Amino acid sequence: MLPIKKILKDPAGIEKSLKTKDPSVSLKELIESYQTYTENLSKLEKLKENLNTLSKQIAIKKQKQEDATDILKEVSSIKIEIKDLMAASSEDKGLYEAKIAMLPNLPDEGIKVSLNPDDNVCIKTVGEKRKFDFPVKNHLELGEQNKLFDFVRGAKISGSGFPVYTGTGAEIEWALINLMLDIHKKNGFEMTLVPHLVAPEVMYGCGQLPKFATQAYRLHDKDYDHYLLPTAEAALNGLYMNEILEVDQPKKLVSYSPCFRREAGAHGKNERGLIRVHQFNKVELFAFAKPEDSDTVFEQIMASAEEVLQTLGLHYRNMLLVTGDMSFGASKTVDIEVFLPGQDRYYEVSSVSNCRDFQARRSKIRYKDKETGKNTFVHTLNGSGLATARLMVAILENFQNANGTINIPEALKKYM
Repeated sequence: MLPIKKILKDPAGIEKSLKTKDPSVSLKELIESYQTYTENLSKLEKLKENLNTLSKQIAIKKQKQEDATDILKEVSSIKIEIKDLMAASSEDKGLYEAKIAMLPNLPDEGIKVSLNPDDNVCIKTVGEKRKFDFPVKNHLELGEQNKLFDFVRGAKISGSGFPVYTGTGAEIEWALINLMLDIHKKNGFEMTLVPHLVAPEVMYGCGQLPKFATQAYRLHDKDYDHYLLPTAEAALNGLYMNEILEVDQPKKLVSYSPCFRREAGAHGKNERGLIRVHQFNKVELFAFAKPEDSDTVFEQIMASAEEVLQTLGLHYRNMLLVTGDMSFGASKTVDIEVFLPGQDRYYEVSSVSNCRDFQARRSKIRYKDKETGKNTFVHTLNGSGLATARLMVAILENFQNANGTINIPEALKKYM
C-alpha cells in the first residue's frame, strides 16, 4: 500500500508513475474522498470540543439551579450532527481505503517504462539452446510415452488443469522439490512449512485482495472464510502481520507448498499440459529486510534460484521486466526463463520481486530503527525457487533422446 502522505505530496507525479504499470489508475476520487474524510474528522473534533464546553456550562447552571433548556437543545442538536458526521466519515474512510488498496506499487526509478512485455530487457544468459538432430517431442508426448502424468484422470477427479503425476513422473516431481529445498537451505534460507489455507486479511496483506479475488479459490460460508494458497508468499508474508521484527540480519525463508489459481490463462497450442494449470507445486523464497539491505537480499534470492537451474544443467535467461509487466506489489522484478524446445520459446520458471515496503504497510510489519528509535516498515522480497510444473517440462524436453526416453539430470538421481 502506498502512503497517502506521499500521494498528496506529488499526486501528478505519483499518478504518472502508476500509469506506467496500470493505465487505468486515477487518483482523483481517492484524493477527494480522503480530503472529505479529513475535513469531516476536523469538524467532528470541533463539535466534540463544543459539546464538552456546553456540558461544562450545563453543570455550572445546574449548580446555580439556573435554567439550561436552551443549552440542552443545542447539545441535542450537536449530538445529531455528530452522529450524521460519523456516518459520513465512516463512508468516506471506507471509500478512501478501498481506493488506495487497489493502487499498485510504484516501480523503482530506472525501470524501463513500457506496457509491452516484448520490451523486457535480457540482462543475463546462461548456457545455450540444445541442438537436436532428431524431431523434438513436447512434454505431452514424452509424458504419455513414459507414463509420467495423467491429465485425463486428473480432470476426472478435479476438472481440467489438475494434473496427476504417476510413477517416475511423481518421483521426478518430488526429487525436484527436495533438490531445491537443499540448495536454498545451504544458501541460508530457513525452511518453513505453512498452512495451505489463509485468512482474507492475510491475502489482503500480501496484495492478493481485493484486486485479484476472482483468481483465488475461496472456501466461504456463514461460519468460515479462507482462501487456498495462490503462492506460499501470501502465508510467509502473513507470519509477522502486526509485529515489530528484529531484522538486524535479513530474515530469509524457504517454503514448499502446492499453489492454487483459478485463472489458468488461454490454452493455445503452447499452453497445454503443464504449462498453465490450476494446481502446481512451488518452492518459494521470501525475505524480510531493512530497506538498506533489500537490494543485496534481492541478489541473494536471484542467485539461489539460478543455482537450481545451473545444478540441473538447464539453459536460461534473466529478464528485467518493464513497468507494465511487473506484478501488482512489485517495485522491481526479474523473471528467470528456461527455453522449452517443445514450445520453441522461453517460459518463466521464477519471478523474483522486491516489493519494498508495499506489503509491510498493508500487513503492518515493522522493525525498530536503532539509530532513530522509530518503528519503520520492513522491506519484503519474494521469488519462486522454483515452480516445478514448467521445470518438469524443461527437463523432459531438453533432456529427451531420439527414442523418447529421458536422461535424468545427475543431481536428481540421489533423490529418486
